[in-house]
Amino acid sequence: MRLLDEILEHNRKFVEKKEYEKYETTKYPNKRLVILSCMDTRLVELLPQAMNVKNGDVKIVKTAGAIVSHPFGSIVRSVLVALYELGADEVCVVGHYDCGMGSIQAGAMIEKMIERGIPKERIEMLKYSGVDLERWLRGFSSVEESVRHSVDMLKNHPLLPPNIPVHGLIIDPHTGKLDVVVNGYDS
Repeated sequence: MRLLDEILEHNRKFVEKKEYEKYETTKYPNKRLVILSCMDTRLVELLPQAMNVKNGDVKIVKTAGAIVSHPFGSIVRSVLVALYELGADEVCVVGHYDCGMGSIQAGAMIEKMIERGIPKERIEMLKYSGVDLERWLRGFSSVEESVRHSVDMLKNHPLLPPNIPVHGLIIDPHTGKLDVVVNGYDS
């Protein structure tokens, strides 16, 4: 059975048995917090448990490395929607140790693109069109600096209310221990 078929079969049973009822909540976060986190699979259940958040408590936005790379991209838009439309009034950026973005090599990723069928000509066209793939695909060398950068991008955003605390944390993906990089109450 293919993956999508497995998902749909499970979903049919899930709905039929009304298992969704235990997850019912509103769209507004009970703890009034939006979390920007990495998409790492180890954090799917660990991060909420380590932060004592349950279904309905927070808004979680996930991206590779918990990186805010553009002040007017979809990540910042999602944070602003959580703040202005959904009742959040704090932001927490959570990076993690042993993050894959710390070892990303743009050149190697471009090679993988070519191996998976992206024509070299298309990659060259992007380069000549002003897209700096090396910069866009670049990871980071320090998770602490990356978290600080994302916190700064949000905290200094012209559309972020001045009274919103923006925290920066790093989670250990093996133990769940949280380390504070930026305490948003202090700034």
